[in-house]
Amino acid sequence: MRIYRDTDQPDRSGLTWHQTWQAEDRGLIRSWEIGRRDALRDPELAARCKAGELPPLGWKGGGLKTLKKLTRWGSLHYLAEWQALRGEPLSIDLAEEPTIICSRTGMIVTFTGDTDKLAGAGTDHDDEGATDGSAPGISEQSLFPSGSN
Repeated sequence: MRIYRDTDQPDRSGLTWHQTWQAEDRGLIRSWEIGRRDALRDPELAARCKAGELPPLGWKGGGLKTLKKLTRWGSLHYLAEWQALRGEPLSIDLAEEPTIICSRTGMIVTFTGDTDKLAGAGTDHDDEGATDGSAPGISEQSLFPSGSN
């Protein structure tokens, strides 16, 4: 199923948490709306995204440096936010796993909605979520416990 939202459509309002995050779009529209807001707040970030960079955002996918392993998994929510920062419509097929190469780091990121792939990808000790290069973000792996306690 393709999730699509055109750039001339206004942000939605008055939705419950369930309607926002657990409807058919799985929250991708909300992530895209956040990206549109962030593009207005941070034009420099938007310009970096337009230039093909995959900077750290609120979801797994971007980073500030090249890692030893050049491939990684990213969240479809990252892709939605990134599309909005670029001024693009939201256009994501939930059945596909698109790949983008970061123009800054050369990292090859494959975007997925599969939480098992995202949970297994947090072992790199990378820099995602570090918006200023100094503070690491919360790994999505911590959101998906492996069951060992």
